[in-house]
Amino acid sequence: MSLPPQSDVVIIGAGAAGLMCALTAGQRGRRVLVLDHGKRPGRKILLSGGGRCNYTNMYAEPANYLSSNKHYCKSALSRFTQWDFQAMVDKHGIAWHEKTLGQLFCDNTAKDIVDMLLAECDQAGVTICNRVEIGEIEALESGSYQIQTSEGAVTAESLVVATGGLSFPTMGSTDFGYRVAKQFGHNIVPSRPALVPFTLPQELMKRFADLPGISTEVIASCNNASFREALLFTHKGLSGPAILQVSSYWQKGNEITINWLPDIDVEEWLKSQRDARPKASLATLLTEHLPKRLATVFAEWIGEKGEACQWRRESMDKMISMLSDCRITPNGTEGYKKAEVTMGGVNTDQLSSKTMGSRLQDNLYFIGEVVDVTGHLGGFNFQWAWASGHCAGLFV
Repeated sequence: MSLPPQSDVVIIGAGAAGLMCALTAGQRGRRVLVLDHGKRPGRKILLSGGGRCNYTNMYAEPANYLSSNKHYCKSALSRFTQWDFQAMVDKHGIAWHEKTLGQLFCDNTAKDIVDMLLAECDQAGVTICNRVEIGEIEALESGSYQIQTSEGAVTAESLVVATGGLSFPTMGSTDFGYRVAKQFGHNIVPSRPALVPFTLPQELMKRFADLPGISTEVIASCNNASFREALLFTHKGLSGPAILQVSSYWQKGNEITINWLPDIDVEEWLKSQRDARPKASLATLLTEHLPKRLATVFAEWIGEKGEACQWRRESMDKMISMLSDCRITPNGTEGYKKAEVTMGGVNTDQLSSKTMGSRLQDNLYFIGEVVDVTGHLGGFNFQWAWASGHCAGLFV
């Protein structure tokens, strides 16, 4: 492989943010070179959304993002919206549908999105080189950069870091982007897995031993954040959209609360059922709202085996608490291996919210997941990739 020795822009990382930045800069007439160590561009895009790519969300707005600087994402998200990306999808004739809660998916496969980005890059004259290892990066006196690679040295006026976070290590994710940031004086907000399943203590796992694969809609809450979506029991603990969402707000030692019956007033329902069906057991009554196996486990967990007419006030209070405000303390998460994204990253206080450029080093840019901006589940992280990549592409 022969790399062009000199470009206007070198982008490290051929993921969602990197490709969007490349096509945007290329459309401005910039000579753009994208370098990636993987076998093909857009590998995480291809895996996303069960292979159909939840590429954005109709309701994307700054409130859907977490960062040490909650205002940082506002500029990029307002200048390249979900509707701007949707216009590109429609321009390429990609069939799509809304799944739930504004989540937009490809009808066919995620490859449609990758092919669209590559077509736009090709039309803009972008050069993309895969299987390239990056070595030393040096800032030259001219303000340009020299990047040593496994295919030789390349020089560029602008350098864009779009290397992602630490999630999906099997896809080759590393801390490379953080190391580049540190090299040029940037601080890193400590990283941790986000949108990730919880693991539970052995005592709880014994209680839930028959439940892996069972799913039910709940309201899950942690640290003043609440999400109403599905919860899924796993062989290690809890997963499903509701759990993945609250995991971004969870810290080691925190408890989460779960309302297992979000559609009803549990106290009123229990009283009415006790009057209307005095001979029924709690397990039987719960099967009207919960999967049978889960209803049985809850009745045993609460310790109420008698008929409804025998329920005492103390027992009723326990039922109400367990069913509407169940408190569980996970002992950890399944880590980066199962995390959708990485929390933390390059400190946004040292980046321009308009250009994504470094405030410490000229002509150096950070975009996408490597930055300390993390979206909710449901297409929001892709929208941040598109928006941050587009905004940097206007200035590199």
